[in-house]
Amino acid sequence: MSLNEFQIFSWKSKATQEKEAADYEKWAFPYGQKQRDALQELLSAVYPKESVPGTLIPFLTCKELYESVLNKHGSRDAAVDVLINTQKKYKNIIKKKEMTTYLALVLADASIDEQCDYPSAEDIHAKKETLEKLKRE
Repeated sequence: MSLNEFQIFSWKSKATQEKEAADYEKWAFPYGQKQRDALQELLSAVYPKESVPGTLIPFLTCKELYESVLNKHGSRDAAVDVLINTQKKYKNIIKKKEMTTYLALVLADASIDEQCDYPSAEDIHAKKETLEKLKRE
């Protein structure tokens, strides 16, 4: 299930809705609750003045965009370039100035294993600065 499939009125059965929610949860957090908790802790460290839901929604949107672009272009570098320089579809969810931070978080998320050892908030900020340098003016 993706953000594109969100519907106000759903004619799906409760069982179908529950299965889709479980599938989305498994996609978002393949390592389960341990990953969710570790990610929420990192989001709180990166955005200390924001609520976790307020940062989790843009993170998951960016993760979805990244995977979609990665599947289309087949290259991590191409996906990063598209998201930093041309992706505007979700500008109401991910502010333009925040895209590189969320992308740094998504790249960190893509590199973890079942240990769920995320980098520090400082590492995310450093990666953001590296990604900022890839922006085209």
